[in-house]
Amino acid sequence: MAGEITALTMPKWGLAMTEGKLVAWNVAEGTPVAPGQPIVEIETEKITNVYEAPAGGVLRKCVAVAGDTLPVGALIGVLADPSVSDEDIARFIEEFRAEAPETSAAEAEAVRVASVTVNGRPIQYLKMGDAGGIPLLLVHGLGGDLNNWLFNQPVLAQKHTVYALDLPGHGGSTKDVGGGDIGAMTAAVVGFLDALSVDRAHFVGHSLGGGIALSAALEHPRRAATLTLISPVGLGSEINVDYIDGFIQSERRKEMKVVLGRLFAKPEIVSNEMVNDVLKYKRLEGVKAALSTIARAIFRGNKQGFIVRDRLSEISAPIQIIWGEQDAIIPSSQVAGLPASVSVHMLAGVGHMAHMEQPQEVNKLIERLVTSS
Repeated sequence: MAGEITALTMPKWGLAMTEGKLVAWNVAEGTPVAPGQPIVEIETEKITNVYEAPAGGVLRKCVAVAGDTLPVGALIGVLADPSVSDEDIARFIEEFRAEAPETSAAEAEAVRVASVTVNGRPIQYLKMGDAGGIPLLLVHGLGGDLNNWLFNQPVLAQKHTVYALDLPGHGGSTKDVGGGDIGAMTAAVVGFLDALSVDRAHFVGHSLGGGIALSAALEHPRRAATLTLISPVGLGSEINVDYIDGFIQSERRKEMKVVLGRLFAKPEIVSNEMVNDVLKYKRLEGVKAALSTIARAIFRGNKQGFIVRDRLSEISAPIQIIWGEQDAIIPSSQVAGLPASVSVHMLAGVGHMAHMEQPQEVNKLIERLVTSS
């Protein structure tokens, strides 16, 4: 729209992010860009990702350059219609910089976690967006937490209400996992929805979270509007138990870095900060026992103990599966022979963490399914 100026700011990816380093611009000044187009690479302490244009226009000014480290909310560039004068662009930049501290505070306020009580136990969660309609629920995998969705939740929340929770045994939630089986985890997730008076949700589940989403859709059919399953548990027996054992038992940085590297097609993506965060979590009281209980209950005899591929036809909600071709934890071959009604998306050059390795594509696929259902 003529006369509009759009600020490109350092995003906040995850609760702990306070600053980011601009690695490189993918487009040059004066280049037209489309909404959602990846335009700049940004490195955080944990991982590097690309920032997508929030609107269309021309990249009129790269305020930050490669190598700059800036706080969350700081101005990195400006998009504007060609009709906007250079003087107006300069004035906008000057005024934005004067107000930058307020912008950063507002962004920090927007990502505060909360907690609800489910069956007498606390479940921590993060809510983003307030769009009305059926919300999205993001469910992480074994050993993860709500921060695993740092590249997905803010983007999806631009059009939807999006909840990400810490499963029992994880993050800031209770470390009491009961029997640790899929049924117990499913009951906690459904109880979480009840506590927030959420009748239905679009489930997005990764790995163990995918199995929980499948279980919820089978046991509580009316609760699931759609299912997006990313490298899910539940479709075959094979799983890399060496990874699971290594994650639970490793206590040294060097060992843990090797273990976490198995999650990604490019192991070098694992930063020291990511390793430190995992080890810090594992040192919390009750975590190792909780993870061990879950692993024993769900992965029996070095195999998955929860397999429901023959029951997919019972699920009325639309299902899509997203899988990295180089997944070293759960083989992507488990999508073979699924019902034609299940939409399958294989991502090349991606491992077990597709939503972190290729978040732009994953976000687009989620958005497409949610808006078409």
